[in-house]
Amino acid sequence: MKKRLPFSVVLLAGLSWVSAQWMRIDDFEQPAGLPTPTPTPPPVPTPTPIPGTPTMNDSYIGIWYSIGQSQTVDGVKVPKYSGGLGTYPANMMPMATYVASVNKTFFVYGGTTAPQNRDLQIMIGEYDHTAGTVSLPTVIRDSEGFSDAHANPAVAIGPNGHIFVFSATRHGFQGRIYRSDQPHDISSFTQVFSRYMAYPQPWYDPDHGFIFLFTQYTGGRELYYITSADGVTWTDPVQFAGFNGHYQSSMHRDGVTGTAFNFHPGGVDNRTNIYYMQTADHASTWTAISGTALTLPLENKANPALVHDYQAEDKLVYIHDTNFDTQGRPVILYLTSDDHRAGPGSGTRQWKTAAWNGTSWERRNLGTSQANYDVGCLHIDAGPNPGEEVWRVTGPTGTGPQEWGTGGEMVMWISNDRGATWASTALTAESIYNHTYARRPVPAHPDFYVYWADGHALQQSVSRLYFASQQGAVSRLPVLMQGATAPEAVPTP
Repeated sequence: MKKRLPFSVVLLAGLSWVSAQWMRIDDFEQPAGLPTPTPTPPPVPTPTPIPGTPTMNDSYIGIWYSIGQSQTVDGVKVPKYSGGLGTYPANMMPMATYVASVNKTFFVYGGTTAPQNRDLQIMIGEYDHTAGTVSLPTVIRDSEGFSDAHANPAVAIGPNGHIFVFSATRHGFQGRIYRSDQPHDISSFTQVFSRYMAYPQPWYDPDHGFIFLFTQYTGGRELYYITSADGVTWTDPVQFAGFNGHYQSSMHRDGVTGTAFNFHPGGVDNRTNIYYMQTADHASTWTAISGTALTLPLENKANPALVHDYQAEDKLVYIHDTNFDTQGRPVILYLTSDDHRAGPGSGTRQWKTAAWNGTSWERRNLGTSQANYDVGCLHIDAGPNPGEEVWRVTGPTGTGPQEWGTGGEMVMWISNDRGATWASTALTAESIYNHTYARRPVPAHPDFYVYWADGHALQQSVSRLYFASQQGAVSRLPVLMQGATAPEAVPTP
């Protein structure tokens, strides 16, 4: 057991570091070739130290993480991906969920207890829509020195309103499932299950229980599922895709669980193609979107679940999100690229949607961005008139202060014609750090509609957490708090 300093000492040390870093923000040694950031964050107030418990924190600070594997761009080393990655990765979901009965959004993230630390903490907070405040966050799991954001959590509301948090496996960091001790209460959790479960994607259906999609490294990143009535006792894993490795993005609604995934011929840096499969009977049977029954596991790239053969076009595919339209038809948000490496030499990063119209997949362009790991999310809502729907994509498609690094300025794109045309609105501008990994609560309340983090894309920094409303109003979660606190409004660009 790691020896801990008294809470007040940790608190004051962390605050001193935050204040010092923000006072010095204009003096950061900026890598050559990048613009010098000019906006300065507001000063952090000096609080009166307050008592704490071992499981509560006093600030919303996301984890900063870098995978390395840098490319030199105009004399600057740009990692394959790095930055404020508290809401990373795209293939871990959901990371937030709204519960109407208590009028709260519960959200999980990879955090840390002080800005200078890289010890990953599995954390949860709640936004009270009635009061307009966020709670103190709870540290559910202390990694004891582990710093890899691949171990970030997912969340689901299970039987009787208990909150289930799925802490992902990463290398020797074992996956765990935690259940809240009381319904809709983030103050305390108990571990109820443990297994190898990379990239967790849990979905709960009141009529059937949990269906939990995840990854095991059994021959590359291969896809599995397990089920449970109560979230405590689980079935043995069933493999459903295993040809060269996969990353997936799934969704559950109205009894249907669907998942879109790519495949990795020769490794993850060659990810390509899109596949889609779904189950309408809690994993008893799986079909392609055409209705063709699938024999599991899928073991060949040529199979009925194929949406599009991007390998034939020599394109890489990074899947961001999967959703259903108002008629229950799947829509996939993704990005294509020419090369896995960072920088302008990898060609255009094209954002796209693939939408099933009942007979075929409609593939349409949205916009472009500077990095392969610029990740967004897709909302589909009913429109103002019967039969209409509105698609909203939120993601870092605007050029950020750390060019070619992960993330950028956050932008909301809106389409009223199933992605044929789009209009965009900037959510952030003149930021100090790049904004990364926009995530969609499932379900989402209009006031806490999308959720993300920021952080310097090229060197370690503090990382802050944000959310935006459906109308584009942006709020930043408190970096320091003593109790329930209203988020800080971020000026509209």
